[in-house]
Amino acid sequence: MYDKFTEFLKDKNRICVIQAENPDGDSLGSAIALDYLLSEKEISLYCPVDVPKYLRYFRDWSRVTNDFDFKADGYIIVDTVAEVLLSKLLDDTAIKNRLYSAPVLAIDHHETEDDLNFSHESIIEIRPACAEIIYRIAKDQELEINKEASEAIFQGILSDTLGLTSASVTAETFEISAELTRLGANISELEERRREFMKKSPRILDYKADLIKRIEYSLDGALATVHIPWEDIREYSDEYNPNVLILEEMRLVEGVRVAVAIKTYPDGKVTGKIRTASDSPIAEKIAGYFGGGGHPFASGFRTYDMTYEDVVRELVKLVSELEDGQE
Repeated sequence: MYDKFTEFLKDKNRICVIQAENPDGDSLGSAIALDYLLSEKEISLYCPVDVPKYLRYFRDWSRVTNDFDFKADGYIIVDTVAEVLLSKLLDDTAIKNRLYSAPVLAIDHHETEDDLNFSHESIIEIRPACAEIIYRIAKDQELEINKEASEAIFQGILSDTLGLTSASVTAETFEISAELTRLGANISELEERRREFMKKSPRILDYKADLIKRIEYSLDGALATVHIPWEDIREYSDEYNPNVLILEEMRLVEGVRVAVAIKTYPDGKVTGKIRTASDSPIAEKIAGYFGGGGHPFASGFRTYDMTYEDVVRELVKLVSELEDGQE
């Protein structure tokens, strides 16, 4: 079933697993799992940015480095086939040249169109998490899923499904979760570890209160937006990702259908993280409008062509149109 994976591994002893520049629990869990599943190979885990502190509840997060392995026989990209999410890599001429000349396999679970311009093979399946695809590949290839690999896969799935509660979860996801439990992953231990790392300092709690006061509402309260300027990113991101801090709170406000946290940077970059109500699967369409992608209920985008005010103005028009189309 996964012949592309079999073919990719052939004659390769040294493999570099790549995450995009916006690592999350699913990409991190997928990368760590591959490190264990391919134990007979020499594996390096690469991410162009540091693993955010809020993800360091993963037991083996420190295996991920910023040192790109130029001597690898091949490269596996996890959790994306969108070039915009790899621009930090491709802006580095040496890395770009290596990816354009070496074998590359991309594994993704989003509906986002594969627009990677360099030669590569891809495995794309619309599933709740990339880590679920990693599990299916491991079973198909008869790779040993040890306790560490099962934990990494389970954490990836839990992260991208909000603890198996998102609308994307299927009966098969629960079946896989049960099997991962049999293989050694303990959901209560994983959750306890996550909660410990999600604790906030008094300073961060004060900042959260400030963010809540900044939320703006449009379309009779159906759209909630918050601006996170560069000053906030610089001061707080290393301790706690402002998006993670505020997005769920916004989504749970009565009447809110779409919540968007918007960051602005000195170089003109504007990014947006989107969450939508369980009966409003339009997050991916919103992100797609701005050149991004993701899931129907959780997506993101990045643009250099709009100001913060432009993005908010377009969001108001777009959400109104998409919500009307839902009726």
